[in-house]
Amino acid sequence: MANDSLYQKSYIRRLPELGKLAPDTFKAFLAFDKLALGDGVIPKKTKELIAVAVAHVTGCPYCIDAHVSNAKRLEATKEEIMEAVMVATALKAGSALAHGLNALNAYDEMDDEELYKRSNLTRFKEFQEVGPNTFQAFNAFDREALKAGLISRKDKELIAVAVAHVTGCAYCIEVHTKKAKQLGSSREELAEAIFVATALKAGSALAHSVNALNAYDS
Repeated sequence: MANDSLYQKSYIRRLPELGKLAPDTFKAFLAFDKLALGDGVIPKKTKELIAVAVAHVTGCPYCIDAHVSNAKRLEATKEEIMEAVMVATALKAGSALAHGLNALNAYDEMDDEELYKRSNLTRFKEFQEVGPNTFQAFNAFDREALKAGLISRKDKELIAVAVAHVTGCAYCIEVHTKKAKQLGSSREELAEAIFVATALKAGSALAHSVNALNAYDS
């Protein structure tokens, strides 16, 4: 095989081919993406930091490369970018832990049609009982990742809300939306953060299309 690499920066140059293959849909996505990432009640720099965080959850290397570059152009520091990445890390890990509540219910053969209930959150104490050191270590990391730094607590909670919509954790959406509201986030700010997450989740699928083109042509 002449080239064994599945990811190269240069591959993204094939993206305009999608514009020729499905022009109306491609233009519609680009228009949506531009609006979602543009200045609004959330400034563009903060939106790019949200995008960086979400890209680390979708795992799209093209998106990471593009949005870190965009954030840097908007004068985000390396430290700010790393803070955003740590929020994403905490949320991705936290969503796995939160889904563990459902695992506890399944293990105990709970005869309940409702898979997601707020009352399930009371079972977190069981993680403390069965793995106290690990549970405490996670909580310490989570608190550190979400505390105010170069990025404010409010903006970190907006990042958390966006990431929670990508991990698909109903508990995380509930908890972090309420925290964002407590810190003064408006409905409009929440909506804009969610649209950034939507654009990045869809955009990662679109970006991977260059790999599909490479595979088709091989």
